[in-house]
Amino acid sequence: MNRRKPIGRNAVSGALSSIVLFLLAGSFVAGCQSKSSAPKSEVRLGYFANVTHMQALVGLAKGEFRRHLGADVTLTPKLFSAGPAAIEALLAGEIDLAYTGPSPTINGFIRSEGKALRVIAGATQGGAVFVRRSDVVLKTQGDFAGKRFASPQIGNTQDISLRTYLGQMGLATKERGGSVEVLPLANADILALFLRKELDGAWVPEPWGSILVHRANGVVLVDERDLWPNGKFATTLLVASRSFLESRPEWVQRVVEAHLELSQWIQEHRGEAREIVNQEIARYTRRRIDEAILTEALSRLEVTVDPLESSLETFFERAKALGYLRGGSLKGMLDLRYLEQARSSRQPATGSSGP
Repeated sequence: MNRRKPIGRNAVSGALSSIVLFLLAGSFVAGCQSKSSAPKSEVRLGYFANVTHMQALVGLAKGEFRRHLGADVTLTPKLFSAGPAAIEALLAGEIDLAYTGPSPTINGFIRSEGKALRVIAGATQGGAVFVRRSDVVLKTQGDFAGKRFASPQIGNTQDISLRTYLGQMGLATKERGGSVEVLPLANADILALFLRKELDGAWVPEPWGSILVHRANGVVLVDERDLWPNGKFATTLLVASRSFLESRPEWVQRVVEAHLELSQWIQEHRGEAREIVNQEIARYTRRRIDEAILTEALSRLEVTVDPLESSLETFFERAKALGYLRGGSLKGMLDLRYLEQARSSRQPATGSSGP
């Protein structure tokens, strides 16, 4: 029998420390507002090296953000590994805009009482899966008892989805008196533990879902699109700090115009976009993604500037049900005037499901 080994304390404690800092950030947002404006010539953009952040990866590689901002503005990209860390940086005034997931964005908005940030566009939808090890049976409720699963970080979008899915099956996690363990781990650590058979499954964004399938003999148990109306839910949003919106609206407009242009270009040049994304991910991970993996990963997501507001409301309700949030409202979280202006300046007009 395969005995489970304890997960390294540093990995878990590091993740827990990060989320504690994130949760505390909301209490001093007001004090940070005076410090959160970037230098007059700088725009600081947060993003991840994930295929769900395609506009960021392609835009930085092609120089589209710099072109739209102009020679008088310095663009400073900042890489993050998960949404809560990116929102924490936004709350602390360390970045001005970020590509990040719905759940951390909602958390930051609610905990700052609507003062810290605004969603200015959607970026991608879909692209998240629950993967089990091929030798692990997960067919009935009883099969989940005593199992060990992972998500990228406590409170991130995949973490919310995993815990909601378990709850809907009538399963409780260990911290709530149940037998199912959910661990916050970096995606690379999830892969390593999968290979060592120290995890039974994980709810992850692409390309990590496809990586677990191809490199760790995983099996997709749930494609998250199957759990949503019309198969659509927000995965990545473009978010701006409120102070940046108020101090530099013209720069926000330029970034949104670049974002819209990139979204359309990616849809029209899928092969070239896929190659750029692979090159950019390899620049950070030192390894290109196999074509089969990348093709499978991209087949599960869609580039769209629509923030899919109804799915944000659902994520909000789920966060409250899990005890991550205790109340509040998402009223005022979306500020799509920059997107509307960018769309009106481009022809032909496009539908709500795409750029």
